[in-house]
Amino acid sequence: MKSVALRPPEIWIVWGLFLLSALSTAVTYAWVRPDELYHVSETGLEGGVGRTLVFLNFPTALVAVPLSWLAADRLRSRWALGFAAAATALSGVVVVPGVVDQADLDAKPANLVPAVGVGITFGLCVAAARRGWLARRPRRLDSVRVGVAVLVGLSAIPWIAASLGFYSSDVPGLGFLLSEQLRPSPGDAHPAAAVHLGRHHGLDGALLAVSALLLLRIAERTALTVYLSVLLVYGVWNAAEDFFLEQIWKREWTSWRIPSVLRPHLGFAWLLVILLGVLVAVVVRRLEAPVRPDAGPRRTSPSPPPDRPSAGSRTGGPSP
Repeated sequence: MKSVALRPPEIWIVWGLFLLSALSTAVTYAWVRPDELYHVSETGLEGGVGRTLVFLNFPTALVAVPLSWLAADRLRSRWALGFAAAATALSGVVVVPGVVDQADLDAKPANLVPAVGVGITFGLCVAAARRGWLARRPRRLDSVRVGVAVLVGLSAIPWIAASLGFYSSDVPGLGFLLSEQLRPSPGDAHPAAAVHLGRHHGLDGALLAVSALLLLRIAERTALTVYLSVLLVYGVWNAAEDFFLEQIWKREWTSWRIPSVLRPHLGFAWLLVILLGVLVAVVVRRLEAPVRPDAGPRRTSPSPPPDRPSAGSRTGGPSP
């Protein structure tokens, strides 16, 4: 399938989503009291900057990894590959236990490491943009992408409102979205609201899912396709788990909860995430595999042996 120039390409849509999320995080955590947020203790400018730094770790660093390699592929130079490798190594520090701790989301020195990786990735993307990004024409799975993105976006409405500093149920017409907690979550010090103000891992999961949907359109390397497919499943799972917790479990409609996969661990849930991710990658590669520009029509019959006349030869001479 032929590639064409498109502005804005998918890669800048992803950066735009994360930039808006970073800005809303900085503002909300600067003016909302810590006791209305989730596991933070700082307020004011320090609180806003600190929580934004943590946001640059999770979930931003997870998306920076494929973005760095997409940019390096576009630049096609050794220095770009070196920077992409450095960005991947630095961003990957986010998975080290304790770098991002859900029980303590105040910024710490270790959070600077993945943030540097994100900064290098952004620089690579800017450099690649000077050569012009390429985006593909409509893909076979675009309708599926739109459907998944719409479902994820609808589930994220309460979290988007919370990240902006207010409850979605306070908006006329959205009162059906739960705001008063009916069953306290384990470890909740302030069980006043089911959807606390500030960031939610469900919103982070939604960001990851939408980013993976977009970047899968332009990823040609098999390794990137697999990574983004696992990231898609991981993002959707986290969004579904957080939504189920707040909108169903807290209404006491059921005592069962979707298992958490927020942190990587050995267990059935994470095994299922990986298996589903590989399955998605297989489907994407089969239905949207990149076509080489110089690839001719597929051969429908085998070539004749070298010592036999070619099929349809007018001279009867052997094939070359």
